[in-house]
Amino acid sequence: MDTGSTVPRRQLGRYLRQLREEARMTVKASADALEWSTPKIWRIETGATSMRSLDVEAMCKVYGASPQITEALMGLAKETKGRGWWHSYGDAIPEWFELYVGLEAAAARLRSYETQLVPGLLQTEAYATRVFEVARPDMTRAEIERGVAVRLGRQALLTRTTPRAPQFDVLLDEAVLRRGVDAEQLQHLITVSRQPNIALRVIPFTAGLHRGNMTSGTFTVLDFAKGAEPSIVYSDSLTGALYLDKPGEVAVYGEAWAIMEKPALTEAQSRKLMASIAEEQT
Repeated sequence: MDTGSTVPRRQLGRYLRQLREEARMTVKASADALEWSTPKIWRIETGATSMRSLDVEAMCKVYGASPQITEALMGLAKETKGRGWWHSYGDAIPEWFELYVGLEAAAARLRSYETQLVPGLLQTEAYATRVFEVARPDMTRAEIERGVAVRLGRQALLTRTTPRAPQFDVLLDEAVLRRGVDAEQLQHLITVSRQPNIALRVIPFTAGLHRGNMTSGTFTVLDFAKGAEPSIVYSDSLTGALYLDKPGEVAVYGEAWAIMEKPALTEAQSRKLMASIAEEQT
């Protein structure tokens, strides 16, 4: 599975955080004991960075971990240096999004709610290019092309055979289909929505106010194979991303998703609406 080091990093971070909490140490106390900065501890515990075995050994010593646990975590640290295909694009991927790309590649199921844009995994090259042009007018043509290449590269996970492609469930607000989406992009959505692992449904304007209007915006819930990784909620903004993995937080978004499904059109009705909008453009 081409997930790079993302999952091992997050697993190691959780184990180290658990050891710190069991030792009743705050992040600051841990940083002081190790003579590191508090941001470094946060980055380690959230899986945002790879780890050296010697650093893991030092942390385990401070936390009073057993030799067996220390040895196991030092072994896991070696797996945090793996590189996924997206690393070859360097700074074309912001650091906060690089973590998401790895998690996305490892997920068994993705649930995305979108209010403004077609999800990146379902964008055509032309639509993705326009998105970059509008969102980042300061980017050069070469930078835009690299950004689009990464976006299109991510889409390969939806058709892969080994490991099995994830289930991708999408709820789109009707506004997404009527704002800057051309006939080509609409036809692409109709086509890919027929894939057995993709379920695309539209929440029509006629639904009126619904739970999605009450959320903080778009979000994606990532579910993983049992035992691989806890479910995570991801939401991004202009300056960074929010990752929620506490069971209570994930449950709130799961409940919101279930409620939003009720006013959504069926998959067949959604394709019919998209075809109708495409005809309006001709």
